[in-house]
Amino acid sequence: MVAQLETPSANSPLTLPYPIKGLVQVFTSSHRNFFTSVMGQALRIAGQGTPVLIVQFLKGGIKQGQERPIQLGQNLDWIRCDLPRCIDTPHLDESENQALQKLWLHTQQVIDEDKYSLVVLDELSLAIHFGLIPESDVLAFLAKRPPHVDIIFTGTEMPQSILDVADQITEIRRSHCP
Repeated sequence: MVAQLETPSANSPLTLPYPIKGLVQVFTSSHRNFFTSVMGQALRIAGQGTPVLIVQFLKGGIKQGQERPIQLGQNLDWIRCDLPRCIDTPHLDESENQALQKLWLHTQQVIDEDKYSLVVLDELSLAIHFGLIPESDVLAFLAKRPPHVDIIFTGTEMPQSILDVADQITEIRRSHCP
């Protein structure tokens, strides 16, 4: 008699005898647009079957708000603030401020729904620095997120409080000036 072995499928949940705590990672630089390695990491992780969300808080211009996420493969959702332009100043009109607040609330909601295992919060630090999203709200969000969710912050002007709770900090810098 031959025993039938059950083989795990690619979509079956992995059960471990111990919980895995999600990490808070920070990638910071004095220059914007130095975070391609983070995006590459997110694509690689999504390609391995892990659900990933990339949220770009200060990028706009392409009508890619939370109602119209870009889906790269089966496991990567990419959303931007639903704005006609990229934000580079703390001075927003009311509709821009509402769009940013709506994106922040949406981000918190989908993370609480436990849909993603990795969430990249691109330039949220600069939104905090500009006073557009309260630092205390971000810290409260980190404290109550599902414990296994990895969070990656990218951006300039990273608040010390975020650095203090981070498990890993990577500073990206130029090695030479062109």
